[in-house]
Amino acid sequence: MWSGDELDLDAYLARIGYEGACGGDGAGGAGRELRPDLRTLKEVHRAHTAAITFENLDVLLGRPVELEVKAVEDKLVRAGRGGYCYEQNSLLAAALERIGFEVSGRGARNRTRGDALRPVTHAVLVATVEGEPWLCDAGFGYQGPREPVPLGRPGTTVEQGDGTYRVREEEDGVLVLCLLRDGGWRDLYAFSPQRYHPVDYVLLNHYSSSHPRSAFVGQVVVQQPGDGVRPRRALVGRDLTYLHPDGRTERRVVGSGELPAVLDREFGIRLPERDAAELIGIQRAGD
Repeated sequence: MWSGDELDLDAYLARIGYEGACGGDGAGGAGRELRPDLRTLKEVHRAHTAAITFENLDVLLGRPVELEVKAVEDKLVRAGRGGYCYEQNSLLAAALERIGFEVSGRGARNRTRGDALRPVTHAVLVATVEGEPWLCDAGFGYQGPREPVPLGRPGTTVEQGDGTYRVREEEDGVLVLCLLRDGGWRDLYAFSPQRYHPVDYVLLNHYSSSHPRSAFVGQVVVQQPGDGVRPRRALVGRDLTYLHPDGRTERRVVGSGELPAVLDREFGIRLPERDAAELIGIQRAGD
């Protein structure tokens, strides 16, 4: 379903800096054995979120966002770029499928922007390990989980360094991913049991990359959930926010001229000079 057979798995593993079990002739090749077990799922998920930044720069530059596996591989793996949820989780799904996991998609409603009912615009994954479903999401930015979250036992609390998550169940089987923040649980997003397929994400991607009401149109959105040592980081428009492991929040404004340097230093994105100049111009035009 996710075209995992088309993915260069070794290149992907090198991109995320994954160092798995060695020996044998597993899916990874090059002396690397990968088994579709919970340990591998957690390790790959954690490595992916730490290495590949959430970003919408192609949307801002007016370029199409392609979801075919080879296009996503060229951008996120070979070009060292990041992407937003459809790209991130399409890549992760292909890698997990290639390793041998059973993977299905879900469509989620963002709940971080108030109580208003939001459309389904977020893509998440469910991977099954020994009959147990696990939420996998490499594309929710700085607040997202670094590792899979169990779905089979709603209410189970999972600590992931500076992030504590749980999934609660609502009516009609709707599941809600929650983050513990400032002493209380905050909803991040909600999703139903309905399975989504790659073709569904093509439609959602069109809205997110082109509709004037999309949060990704007209402003820079670059985020990183950190690695447990560096803080979680989010650049939205000109506002750069740090969520430190000790709970502190730090904010500052990024000037247009320093945008390329911030993208490089804080998010590991090094743009060609032409793209950097165009982004600076877009930012300044919005002043």
